[in-house]
Amino acid sequence: MLIRLDPGSTEPLFAQLAAAIRGAVARGEISAGERLPGARDLADSLSVNVHTVLRGYQQLRDEGVVELRRGRGAVVTARGAGGLAALRQAVADVTGQARRLGLTVHELTDMIRMEYR
Repeated sequence: MLIRLDPGSTEPLFAQLAAAIRGAVARGEISAGERLPGARDLADSLSVNVHTVLRGYQQLRDEGVVELRRGRGAVVTARGAGGLAALRQAVADVTGQARRLGLTVHELTDMIRMEYR
């Protein structure tokens, strides 16, 4: 898992960290039951404060992506790892319905863009 943070971004570093880990879980780079790096080790490798990493991990815990256990660290939950599978199924359902209705890819993506805002 490669994590890159942009200190010049308006998004806080802890939020960037959480987003990077969330994305890695969603892409299947990290699976359920897998431990994330220790907060101190990750903080050292990213050249950030350990509290930045802990805050990112806490955000992921609050979202249900990881469990935090004393002495065991942050572990990816099955719920966190399963989120992408549900999204992929929803996309497959939507694209199938769009095809049946005769929508073009452009029309479908326009609809998605409107909803995503």
